Amino acid sequence: MTTRTVGRIRRPLPGAAVGAAALLALSACSPSGPASSAKPDSSGSGEPSGEVTVFAAASLKESFTTLGEQFEKEHPGTKVTFSFGGSDSLAASITGGAPVDVFASASPRTMKIVKDAGDASGAPVTFVRNELEIATLPGNPHQVSSLKDLTAPDLKAVLCDKEVPCGAAAQKALDASGLTLTPVSYEQDVKAALTKVELKEADAAVVYRTDVRAAGDKVEGVQFPESADAVNDYPIALLKDAPNAGAAKAFIALVRSAEGQKVLSGAGFLKP
Repeated sequence: MTTRTVGRIRRPLPGAAVGAAALLALSACSPSGPASSAKPDSSGSGEPSGEVTVFAAASLKESFTTLGEQFEKEHPGTKVTFSFGGSDSLAASITGGAPVDVFASASPRTMKIVKDAGDASGAPVTFVRNELEIATLPGNPHQVSSLKDLTAPDLKAVLCDKEVPCGAAAQKALDASGLTLTPVSYEQDVKAALTKVELKEADAAVVYRTDVRAAGDKVEGVQFPESADAVNDYPIALLKDAPNAGAAKAFIALVRSAEGQKVLSGAGFLKP
C-alpha cells in the first residue's frame, strides 16, 4: 500500500511526497477506494459466508432442510450442515464441546441443559410449537381412534424415550388421561419411532403431527384431544462459541422470518 511505501523512504523527494499525499486524498474521497471495496465477512454486518453448523431436533429435518437450501441460495458462498437427532443427545454433544453454531431444540427442558452449561449466547427464543398425533399403519387396520386404544394388549405401540421431548410429551398426555401404556420399545428420537410403524414392526406410535405429515402415505394419523395438554415449544439459540456467529444469526433470522414461518407452518408446526 502507499502508506507502507512512504513509511520506508527516509528522505522522500518533495515532489514524490506531494504526489503521495494527493493519491491518498483521492483514495479517501473516491467510492472505489480501499475503504469501500473491502470484502465483508460473516462475523460482521456484511453478507454471510462460510459453513453454518446446525444441531436440530429430528422432527425439524424436512422443514430445516428446505430452509437450509433456501439460505444457501440467498447467500452464495454459504453451506448449512445439519445434525438431526434427539434433543437430549444433541444437547449432550454441545455441552461436551462439539463445534456448533445453532441449536434448535424440541423442548425448553433440553435447551435449558445447554443454557445452564453456559453454552448459549443470549436468551433462546421459541420459534414454533408442535402437537402429538398417533401414527398408525395405512388404512388404520387396528381401528385406533384414541390414546386409550394404544393400551390394548394385542396392539404393538411405540413411544419415544422419556428423556426425549416427544417421549416426555407423550407421557404427559398419558398422565393427563390417567392411562398406563407399556410400549414394545422406546426409541431415541421421533423419526425412529415413526420408522417402526413404517416398517410394520409396530402397529402405532405416538409422534408429532409434523412427522405424520412428512411421512405421507406411509402412515395414517389419528388426532387425540389429550395432545392439547402436551404441546411442545421449540426454542432456538445461537451458541456462545459459534465458529460462524454472523452466518448463524442470519440463519436464525430466516427461521423466525415470515418466509421461514411459512415453511414451518406448511410442515404442520404451530405458531409460537
